Amino acid sequence: MPHSSAVIPCLRYADPKAAIRFLTEAFGFVEKLVVPGPDGGVIHAELSYGEGEHRGMVMLGGADRAFFDMRLPNQIGGVTECIYVIVKDVDAHCAKARAAGADILEGPLDRDYGSREYVARDPGGYLWDFGTYDPWKA
Repeated sequence: MPHSSAVIPCLRYADPKAAIRFLTEAFGFVEKLVVPGPDGGVIHAELSYGEGEHRGMVMLGGADRAFFDMRLPNQIGGVTECIYVIVKDVDAHCAKARAAGADILEGPLDRDYGSREYVARDPGGYLWDFGTYDPWKA
């Protein structure tokens, strides 16, 4: 039965337009909704990824929007989490991301638990882990 995750990461970027462009070109996300701001910026965006049983989404907006006490990775000197995305062909996905300018930090490589993965940092400083491990099936 097809499913999607009920948990959706929400990210903030200094330049949300550039982040949307990068996430679609490098990682293969698809614009679902982009709400423009009065100044030409982006108030809110929803980007989907995958199809069938492997569907997911991230939401994002500008760092200038006050949202509790969220900080950008470069404002806190690093990241405190990593976003994991299931992909079928890790090597091809990594090659596309690298060609689009992604900072590949590790891999592709095979993990002890049977996943093939790579880790990349996006221009906003967020870490992304792309792999074949499917926790829904494990």
